Amino acid sequence: MLVLIAGIASSRGQGFSGLGADPGGFAPVVRGKVLSFPADHGAHPDFRIEWWYLTANLKGPDGASYGVQWTLFRQAAAPGAVGEGWSTQQLWMGHAAVTSASTHRFAEKFARGGVGQAGVEMEPFNAYIDDWQMKAAAAGSPALAPLDLTASGKDFSYRLRLDTARPLVLQGEGGYSVKSERGQASYYYSQPYLAVSGVIVIDGRSIEVTGQGWIDREWSSQPLASDQTGWDWFSLHLSSQEKLMLFRLRHSDGRHFYAGNWIGTDGKSEPIPADAIAMTPLATTRIGEKAMPTAWRIEIPSRGVRLESAPLNAQSWMGARFQYWEGPVTVQGSHGGIGYLEMTGY
Repeated sequence: MLVLIAGIASSRGQGFSGLGADPGGFAPVVRGKVLSFPADHGAHPDFRIEWWYLTANLKGPDGASYGVQWTLFRQAAAPGAVGEGWSTQQLWMGHAAVTSASTHRFAEKFARGGVGQAGVEMEPFNAYIDDWQMKAAAAGSPALAPLDLTASGKDFSYRLRLDTARPLVLQGEGGYSVKSERGQASYYYSQPYLAVSGVIVIDGRSIEVTGQGWIDREWSSQPLASDQTGWDWFSLHLSSQEKLMLFRLRHSDGRHFYAGNWIGTDGKSEPIPADAIAMTPLATTRIGEKAMPTAWRIEIPSRGVRLESAPLNAQSWMGARFQYWEGPVTVQGSHGGIGYLEMTGY
């Protein structure tokens, strides 16, 4: 466990597990691989890093807005055959959060794989760390739903049902998501069509909520280049019923690498060329000694997109051992919509 925490502490600029470090010995990400479901919902221990990531934009009975995040990270501390029990090199971290306009609550867990404390099981699917679970209601669902989701911290909890009748969406080029001009990449797919319902609890007060959710699944052995310092990432549910995923990866010399996918009403996912994307910070928020760009302009002229985003709560800082900003946003302009913004490396 000390190895896991030390790895996070030494690589906060890029995120969990030094995502730009040399991948020697771990499995490579190769163009042209065909993802297979439900098998690829499970863990990929030959790769160094992966995550199961849920964000949800929710409403209470009075119309108040809330956000929920649930994430399970897996890191392989060393390549090679997976060890058994306490000898396993598979390490796990969980993050959970609830956000409203007035508060942001989060919790963090760490676990060693191989001893039943954390992992991902199949048939039925169950991603878990201690008592936090993302668990399928039935076996063998290619769409990764319906799911029951639970998490809790000292001052919040939630229990949600996630459901959909829509298929998964492959990000990048058929699930191959390029992260730099030098070819770093990940395997990446999403389930952006989740209907969410359930209960969140803040300071002992139960609130029934409904809304929309988005699951991201990503795995790699080196998803960033060595000089990339962090990212700014959006997942958006547009009022036109289209979906938009896009990100900006920041280089230490001030350059940026852009990528994204436009998801039509028919579910077809099309990559957006890097030179067709502009992401411009409009306003910053001071969080301790950090200045975070919490409001943005997004422009994709080829799609007629010109949006401005605003956070539900500009103080949505995940002040865990691995620190980053993550919170619900609204967008307006050429399209209305809701979604999530994540920013790392600040």
